[in-house]
Amino acid sequence: MNIIASDVPSYEGMANMLEGYDCPAILVSVDYQILAINQLYRNEFGDVPLPKKARCYEVSHGYTVPCDEAGEDCPLSAVMHSGHKERVLHIHQTPRGKEHVDVEMLPIHDAQGELLFFVELLRRVSIASAENMSNKLVGASKRFNQMLEKVTRVSRSEASVLLLGESGSGKELVATAVHQGSLRANNSLVTLECAGLTDSLFESELFGHVKGSFTGANNNRTGLVELANGGTLFLDEIGDVPLSMQVKLLRLIETGSFRPVGSSTIKHSNFRLICATHKSLAQMVRAGAFRQDLYYRINVFPIYVPSLRERQDDLPLLINTLLKRISERKEYHLTDSALQILKRYDFPGNIRELSNILNRAVILTDTNLIERSTIQECLNIDNELSQQSDTPLTLPLSSHKIHGFEEKWVDLKTAEKHYLSDLMAFHNNDKEKVAQVAGISLRSLYRKL
Repeated sequence: MNIIASDVPSYEGMANMLEGYDCPAILVSVDYQILAINQLYRNEFGDVPLPKKARCYEVSHGYTVPCDEAGEDCPLSAVMHSGHKERVLHIHQTPRGKEHVDVEMLPIHDAQGELLFFVELLRRVSIASAENMSNKLVGASKRFNQMLEKVTRVSRSEASVLLLGESGSGKELVATAVHQGSLRANNSLVTLECAGLTDSLFESELFGHVKGSFTGANNNRTGLVELANGGTLFLDEIGDVPLSMQVKLLRLIETGSFRPVGSSTIKHSNFRLICATHKSLAQMVRAGAFRQDLYYRINVFPIYVPSLRERQDDLPLLINTLLKRISERKEYHLTDSALQILKRYDFPGNIRELSNILNRAVILTDTNLIERSTIQECLNIDNELSQQSDTPLTLPLSSHKIHGFEEKWVDLKTAEKHYLSDLMAFHNNDKEKVAQVAGISLRSLYRKL
């Protein structure tokens, strides 16, 4: 809601107003000059020499031009364009280094509607870092910031969240960030990996069971739904939930009630739901493999988690962070040539694969400097394993006579290439559909293509 001043106030009067906000706040002129700051801003980001007429983009970013001229979103220019308050996610220079900051810009008009000032409210996003941090989401690229902005917006609400993205892209870390940024952060985040669970095992894991309810049930067991009471329930790979169990999951989401296996007692749980999948649930709904009513129940606020290929700018930062996580006692670094090798790699396994490669490199290197040859060796190991597990044996081109005619045969690799090419053309390059028809994983398809 816009702020309207009945009379043109002084800087001093506006500065006093800033102390009424419960977060760091600054007063900015229409030409980007910082006119006043509150005490919370001083505590969080340090003092600003007001007599020097510093501009907001100089203080927060070290730029010589406004943010939108430096390739970033500018909340001030956005307000000028829209006429109402705007909100963006920025990376600011702070006394602690680079940090993600949620910026809300409020316009202040006089009684005649003339724009006088802006009040800029700044809130640190503690669930992520733009620098090396071992316990947070890490990134600074545009695609990462777009995702983080959605995470920041939805965290404080109770809305169900659906995380979409390739395997290994970090969906579980994003789920943790949503929980940590929520009002339920002091309670449990309970995770159930849905892939590979049978109907009975899924029901027992989720709802619990009573002693003697089935063979092997030697004791009562508390289900994950009950453990998540007051906190967050994270269902990873929701697309793998058996179709017969989806109706029970739907009932749980709609009513919050459940019944342990073998029990006649109805229990209740108050939890916030986060789901994740690498599959296209919309396509599964059309194919009858996923219930439409369940899909709309969990797809309240979808967030796409970008693949590593889509956030290449974050690669050096991710490498440094992962190396710190891998070895806390010894500091490792990549040579420039080794980094260039990784920049040219497409990472079908995303951040999980990058972590494996770096773990392997730390073991293989004799010093704290990881060379190009070591990274190449690590990638060759992946390629060899991939070929052994996914690629058919290559046969030499041969001929065979059938009823007097000589028929030419091609090797399996060439036949496979033609087969996949035809499938891709037939299914309009829908890789998930092609992988399903071919009976291979999406990751294997990417390798073969």
